[in-house]
Amino acid sequence: EETNVYEAIKEMTGGRGADACIDAVGMEAHAANAWHTYDKIKSSLMMETERPAVVREAIMCVRNGGTVSIAGVYGGFMDKFPIGAVVNRSLTIKSGQCHVHRYMRPLLQRIENDEIDPSFVITHEMNLDDAAEGFHKFLHKEDDCLKVVMHP
Repeated sequence: EETNVYEAIKEMTGGRGADACIDAVGMEAHAANAWHTYDKIKSSLMMETERPAVVREAIMCVRNGGTVSIAGVYGGFMDKFPIGAVVNRSLTIKSGQCHVHRYMRPLLQRIENDEIDPSFVITHEMNLDDAAEGFHKFLHKEDDCLKVVMHP
């Protein structure tokens, strides 16, 4: 079932919009509206730029003066970025990638201590020998692949 995110957030916030929105998807995002068609046409014409569906939606869903944080990974240029909405609505854009090494050890410790259960994101488990197949499934989102855990 598809949900109109913009309408849902406006309804939940009494028409105001979210205080903050986070794009943690980045270039893997796929729009569920007319932008999806636009992005597909660009790809078919080999006019590769980023697919900013999530960041565009975040900008539209955040309240005036709100914050959009971009932790998702983008590798190149982005077109159809609503800079007018950012400026005219006094939005703050924050970006940057997580410092993985800084958080890895304490997070793994919390998983080992059963304080955090990551199983909700693990969709596939495979032997390390099948790493190429696992990456293929992840890359092409086969079998609703989200995260693959590799076992030695």
